[in-house]
Amino acid sequence: MATRAELSEFLASAERRAFKHAVFAVRDDEAALDLVQDAMFKLAEKYADKPAAELPLLFQRILRNLITDHFRRQKVRNLWTTLLSSLLPESDEDSDRDPLETLDAQGTGEAAESAADQAERGQIMAIIEAEIRKLPARQREAFLMRYWEDMDVAETAAAMGCSEGSVKTHCSRANHALAAALKARGITL
Repeated sequence: MATRAELSEFLASAERRAFKHAVFAVRDDEAALDLVQDAMFKLAEKYADKPAAELPLLFQRILRNLITDHFRRQKVRNLWTTLLSSLLPESDEDSDRDPLETLDAQGTGEAAESAADQAERGQIMAIIEAEIRKLPARQREAFLMRYWEDMDVAETAAAMGCSEGSVKTHCSRANHALAAALKARGITL
């Protein structure tokens, strides 16, 4: 059974990574923040009695389900909006806005790092994020869980509801796609 301190510590450590994960999935900062907050509330409300070791997997599963639910609601909402918009007079308002998420470049020794190095690192991170966004959903999800969340193959498979072999395949394909995309842009890591 996780103590309040363990639960709080887990939520604090998972907050930023979970937000990134949600932003990559839904491509909307505000919706991503809502999803992460809902996942945190649900974990604290329904699963606080679970052992601390189970919290990361439970949290990932909750977040994944909330993201799926978000897309289902959005699909229904868009269907009705499209159907009803044909009945309304046309408006001049253009709401086709695709907000791009930016990453705060974080690292150690930023004070000693030159402005040019910080700018270059920021540009590279933006390119990497853009390439991650282009990955198919399952590849992106597996990649983020394995390499950004530091989950092992078994935990990722359980969170994604698939086999360990599928996780390995998704991660491999994501790695190859990212490596090829970055190489095409002249970036070697």
